[in-house]
Amino acid sequence: MGAGDGERPPGAATPAAAGKKAVPRPKRGARLRTALDSAVAAGPPPGPARPGFWRSPLRGPWLTAVFGLILLVGITVLFVTGLLSYIAYNPDLAALNDQTPDKGWLGFYLFAWPTSPYWLYRLTQGVHVVLGIVLVPVLLAKLWSVIPKLLEWPPVRSAGHGIERLSLLLLVGGAGFEFVTGILNVQLHYIFPGSFYTLHFYGAWVFIGAFVVHVTFRLPRAIRAVRAGHAQPEAGSDEAAGLVSPRPAEPTISRRGAVGMVGLGSLALLVVTAGQSIGGWWRQTALLAPHGQEPGSGPNGFQINKTAASVGIRASDIGPAWRLTVRGAGRQVVLTREEVLAMKQYEAALPIACVEGWSTPDQLWSGVRLTDLAALVGQGRDTPRVLVESVQRGGSFSSVVLRDNQVRDHRSLLAVRVNGAVLSPDHGYPARVIVPGAPGVNNTKWVTRLTFGEPA
Repeated sequence: MGAGDGERPPGAATPAAAGKKAVPRPKRGARLRTALDSAVAAGPPPGPARPGFWRSPLRGPWLTAVFGLILLVGITVLFVTGLLSYIAYNPDLAALNDQTPDKGWLGFYLFAWPTSPYWLYRLTQGVHVVLGIVLVPVLLAKLWSVIPKLLEWPPVRSAGHGIERLSLLLLVGGAGFEFVTGILNVQLHYIFPGSFYTLHFYGAWVFIGAFVVHVTFRLPRAIRAVRAGHAQPEAGSDEAAGLVSPRPAEPTISRRGAVGMVGLGSLALLVVTAGQSIGGWWRQTALLAPHGQEPGSGPNGFQINKTAASVGIRASDIGPAWRLTVRGAGRQVVLTREEVLAMKQYEAALPIACVEGWSTPDQLWSGVRLTDLAALVGQGRDTPRVLVESVQRGGSFSSVVLRDNQVRDHRSLLAVRVNGAVLSPDHGYPARVIVPGAPGVNNTKWVTRLTFGEPA
């Protein structure tokens, strides 16, 4: 039929719709704002998201600021000493030294770890581990003090607020992950899949990034809160920062008392941990340190991280058939134990210091200087780095590359005796490396081959 017979052209408005205007659909951003406004208007759901749920009269900006400033100093020291611990492994020297591959620009700060003072790693790693344990009560108290903010309603109010909440999630999650993995490693109960070194390293960078963002936004407020004193502001005010309960319960302890109680908890952890690094009489108090107290008596009666049996050492590996192979500059020399003992012997008083925070007192090691072994294969005064290989079959760090400055130090030995006695199998018999300032795992035990100057 034609148009005149009642058929409408395509796209023509119906009579009913001819006088109406089309209503555009709200844009996605507008719909999101409407949903947020509705959530805010409806109020928080019953439970911990409601301000009145948390009734402790202690929570407030002063208490949170005090714990936050303590953590600011403590975590900064933890991060710096953690970086130093990573540097000490010479991760930029060879792939087998690096338990954190693909670090990229995160390794920008690496430098040659020094051999003097010889106790440097013992100090920095001892501080790192002990401080990490001591800060646990402070960290828990800080998290307790900000629970109302962590569960505030609505969870996200805007894009900017969402970014802040994400940084807070990374901060809290990162802190928990770093402290938990670190403590489990110290207690020899590491249960996470993957290498502790890799996870702890990358976790530290994620955490410190969120930490810097948090400090940037919160430090001025924290300083103002501390300067204002511990008088509690009114709930709902800007000064209250969402931390003060609108209907607080009766106090049973003062805020200063709460700080003191947390401090006593940290002091108790210091007492039962620090002895593993301090040494002397304090070792008797290292109740929370698996390697903290003296393990025995006699020349070989000091801490052991891994036994010969735990890494698959067999009697035949370290028996009369054992040989030391020295290579470099296209030459190779094979020595029996008797031939090693016939070389000129030197002594060095050095400790063993571990990534787990424990260390031994200085032990008197005796053996052949690494420079003398290098000279057997034509390496002169400019002795290069060395690849040290062990006969161990299991465990990590069975081989390591030592830097040239470590090799050239006159205290760096292939040790065959300790404190006047032959090394025990668990301490590396028939020969082990001992280097001043190096982490314990880099003082390789059960050495079978030294390769000077060649790529590892």
